[in-house]
Amino acid sequence: MQALKFETRVAPNGAVRLPRLRLKKGTPVEVIVLVREREDEFTDLTRAAETTLDFWDNPIDDRVWNDA
Repeated sequence: MQALKFETRVAPNGAVRLPRLRLKKGTPVEVIVLVREREDEFTDLTRAAETTLDFWDNPIDDRVWNDA
């Protein structure tokens, strides 16, 4: 399943506009609307998800676990 993410604001008339999607006409899609209580509500979660995994790339730990 392909996921696309767009952030936008509700227009004064209550409409939500998305950019033109490069999908075939008639492609079934599902739209889920998440309402943010605050503008920065997910900033810390996004930052955490984007952090590096270098912590787990540890040769000593790898050697210990490989010998276990």
